[in-house]
Amino acid sequence: MENNAAFNRLLGIMDDLREKCPWDKKQTIQSLRQQTIEELYELADAITDQDWKSMKEELGDLLLHIVFYARIAREQQQFTMEEVINGICEKLISRHPHIYGDVKVENEEQVKQNWEKLKLKEGKTSVLSGVPVALPALVKAMRLQSKAKQVGFEWDNADQVWDKVKEEMDELHEVVQSGVQEDIEDEFGDVLFSLVNYSRFLKVDAENALERTNKKFIRRFQQMEKIAAAQGKTLDEMSLTEMDGIWNEVKKSEK
Repeated sequence: MENNAAFNRLLGIMDDLREKCPWDKKQTIQSLRQQTIEELYELADAITDQDWKSMKEELGDLLLHIVFYARIAREQQQFTMEEVINGICEKLISRHPHIYGDVKVENEEQVKQNWEKLKLKEGKTSVLSGVPVALPALVKAMRLQSKAKQVGFEWDNADQVWDKVKEEMDELHEVVQSGVQEDIEDEFGDVLFSLVNYSRFLKVDAENALERTNKKFIRRFQQMEKIAAAQGKTLDEMSLTEMDGIWNEVKKSEK
């Protein structure tokens, strides 16, 4: 009941804002789109940092956007918030026959396989059709591989995948000698794709791992800048050897 009260409060505030606030009255699904993407990335940052306080705030912001879209849809006589909620409830029930039906499963992989089979029965023409076109390339690679796995298009073990990574790296090294930029880009993409595949076998989130490395690089580089400034210099006044020495000092200080 407390959840219902809180959600109804949010819906009421949304109604007030839409009817009385000049900014909120002007918003459309198109004007909100970019803001929603930004909110999602802010949530992703909080998750990567395991910042629960920020996660709570960002989830609230994202929920506001969901309510906003539903309010606009109701105005356009397209659908209501109630239909959105009931729609996802019905989907979850139909795609979890091992909970709400008599289907038996032994592990999470069978759950995923059943999910993809049910989607095809619902009219999907391809196992890959549910992957959004606009997804960032690294995330898209993870989703494509995960979906292909559900129909058995998958290596047996991590050693086989690592052999594939090495094969792709050899092909990249070979084509680099040719100097044909388009071929180099193709082979470089194959290396990245195979590494993403390897990350799945290691149970590593490739996107999150790369973002953690990005954050680590930013932290260490900015520390380098501070050390250089303390020495009365800027990085562009230093040699690569000097900068590398500071970089190694920063790395040691973090251990």
